[in-house]
Amino acid sequence: MPGSRRRQRGVLLAGIALLLAALVLAVVLASVFMPGREAAGGQPLRWQDRGTARSLREIVLGRCYSYLAERHPALGRDTDCLKIWESFKYAFIYKNPCNTTAEDYQPLMELAGHPIPCNKSLFWSKTNDLAHRYTKSSHNLLTLEDSLLGYMFDGVSWCGDPSAPGINYESCPKRSECESNPVSVFWKTASKRFAEAACGVVQVMLNGSIEAGAFRSSSIFGSIEVFNLNPNKVSEIQIWLMHDIGGPQRPVQLLQCVRTPDHQDCRLCPSSMETP
Repeated sequence: MPGSRRRQRGVLLAGIALLLAALVLAVVLASVFMPGREAAGGQPLRWQDRGTARSLREIVLGRCYSYLAERHPALGRDTDCLKIWESFKYAFIYKNPCNTTAEDYQPLMELAGHPIPCNKSLFWSKTNDLAHRYTKSSHNLLTLEDSLLGYMFDGVSWCGDPSAPGINYESCPKRSECESNPVSVFWKTASKRFAEAACGVVQVMLNGSIEAGAFRSSSIFGSIEVFNLNPNKVSEIQIWLMHDIGGPQRPVQLLQCVRTPDHQDCRLCPSSMETP
């Protein structure tokens, strides 16, 4: 039955050819429609957010040395800024930025972490500017960004790339593109650690002027920090509900009046008490 065998062989070869064609088509479609696809010629992956800061090494080392010299000199004896930089770099360099894990940052957390005194922890949500103007002016409380870890990386963008030089200076992924990007994972990991270390009376500054509500379960405070406060170490939580200028009186109203000195609530004498 040589003719039958030839037909069977022909059908088999045709099936294999169709399967290969389908696989090639799938690869092509994936390269076109998947985010972060690699450009031709070994170019870095393309994303929608800003790329790594060009002077990332200088920023991290400069902030590290500045923090140790001006904010916390006692840490200088046991803190090596160069080791911190190397640990940070190896957490993301030459890696796909959508595959970052908390474990990648554990060596960095151990090298740069330091205790926060009891009764000094301030958490915030949607009050970034106000919270940090308060800590800078009062020096009574500390946010995560006032610790060495937060201070070094606050406002900085970074991500790796599988191709040389291992760092993507052109673009980095937004959280909407992939949640496990280097910046998001870093802040979640650092926030969890900051919350676990809090003790005594803890302060929380929330924004009471947001229509959706001051407490958001999707925020880092609502999804990570609040769940990692240790009830055996935290004796009390004091919540400051901050409103826009013109709202109820609040502890930071003087700071807000610096920005809007002409507002009626910022006058030395309320209008009702002014003489005609």
